[in-house]
Amino acid sequence: MADKPFSQACDNNQQAILAILERVFTQAQQVLEIGSGTGQHASYFAPRLPHLIWQTSDQAEYHPGINAWIDDASATNLRRPLVLNVDMPEWPIAKADAVFSANTCHIMGWASVVNMFAQLENVLTAGGTLAIYGPFNYDGQFT
Repeated sequence: MADKPFSQACDNNQQAILAILERVFTQAQQVLEIGSGTGQHASYFAPRLPHLIWQTSDQAEYHPGINAWIDDASATNLRRPLVLNVDMPEWPIAKADAVFSANTCHIMGWASVVNMFAQLENVLTAGGTLAIYGPFNYDGQFT
């Protein structure tokens, strides 16, 4: 088994994020996680949100770590990662009624953020929920 990558930030914020996802994903059935990174969030959220099919995704170089977390998770609703770069002209998933992404928008270049939102128009079903976690700046103040 591959060594599992670890992010202290993921470990620190997973309970607070879960509290929000439990409220906003109540009607969802399938969530696409964009930028699954270490895989920690997916392996924490999926067993606690058993009504969801949790589809991980990221660039291929992150898949071994994501798969290591999936291998250790006891979640039948957790899916192996799709190769997804937000700049791809076509994404490897047709539709999802929920999308989650943590700590991605502030790392991507602005053009990639724009591309991600353009693709979400095609992937996120009408009335679906988009949940983004990360540091944001409102009126010069970071959250």
